[in-house]
Amino acid sequence: MNKENKLMIVLRGIIMENPVLILILGTCPTLATTTSVVSAFSMGIAATVVLICSNVVISALRKVIPDSVRIPCYIVIIAAFVTAVQMLLQAYLLDIYNMLGVYLALIVVNCIILGRAEMYAKNNNVADSALDGLGMGLGFLVALLLISTLREVLGNGSFAGIEIPFLSYFKIPILTKAPGGFLVYGIVIAIMNKLTEKKGGVKRKSFSCEGCPSSGHCSKVSCSEPVSENTSAKEVG
Repeated sequence: MNKENKLMIVLRGIIMENPVLILILGTCPTLATTTSVVSAFSMGIAATVVLICSNVVISALRKVIPDSVRIPCYIVIIAAFVTAVQMLLQAYLLDIYNMLGVYLALIVVNCIILGRAEMYAKNNNVADSALDGLGMGLGFLVALLLISTLREVLGNGSFAGIEIPFLSYFKIPILTKAPGGFLVYGIVIAIMNKLTEKKGGVKRKSFSCEGCPSSGHCSKVSCSEPVSENTSAKEVG
């Protein structure tokens, strides 16, 4: 693999491959922790720390971990760092620990972290993997802050718990609830798609059969093509 520009590795996770707004990963913590800026910031920082640390360790051990058990090994490594973060928050930042609740522990199964371990850390050196974790973590953090700012400012008339005098009289309470979270998330994704579409900076995923391991046994031209009634399970692969 050719060496990438170090800055581009970081920027890719923040902009071109933003895990929340472009890749649509980590939806659960995104919707759950963006009711306030403080909780969103805390989740973003915690996930970034775990991302960087897990990427570094997985990259360092990539030639030692057997391929057949790599996913369980990745989960054990990620879980160790999540547990360390939990213990530190519980010891020194109890309010934030209680605020994040179960979503802090669920970082273990966050598809962003496991996805970067599988797609990047296991194929690249330690330094690049650390930068990839930093970029993806910052991308996650920026997305959370953007969504949480819109939800808290417009839905609660405050920012980071500080009341905004004028907006406090024009609250939209539904934005702090689950339906409002989906609404704001969808709007932000739509705006992001429009901006990147104009610049042509984001390559959308192709569903063609090129590179698919089952292409030799499949009669379809594209994965987006519906399976016909006469197509057997064996043909689909």
